[in-house]
Amino acid sequence: MSEQHTYRVIVRGTWDGLSDTARQRLLDEAADHGLASMRFTEEGSLTYERSPLKHFSMRFVVVSDAADGDEMAGAIAEDRAEATLRALGYGFTRMKSTVTDLDTMKINVKPASRR
Repeated sequence: MSEQHTYRVIVRGTWDGLSDTARQRLLDEAADHGLASMRFTEEGSLTYERSPLKHFSMRFVVVSDAADGDEMAGAIAEDRAEATLRALGYGFTRMKSTVTDLDTMKINVKPASRR
């Protein structure tokens, strides 16, 4: 069995070809998709600004084989984002992902201050 790693992936993109209905739904729901809603989840959390309604990001947690690396984790997250956005009827373009491997991430611990 291969080693599994946990990745945090941010998928960014641009809204494109939104129908009037989809655009209005995004505007109506913008308050639910602001900075306070940013979470890394398996299903992804969608965030965007109401004005201008131009870009979005989705945050995902992806668990996959360490041997497949960051590229695979990014591809999995982008596939999930595309499926979610298509199911919601939202048009998009120019998706790009940023991947962090939590299992190899270096954590800097500050020493206790001297008194």
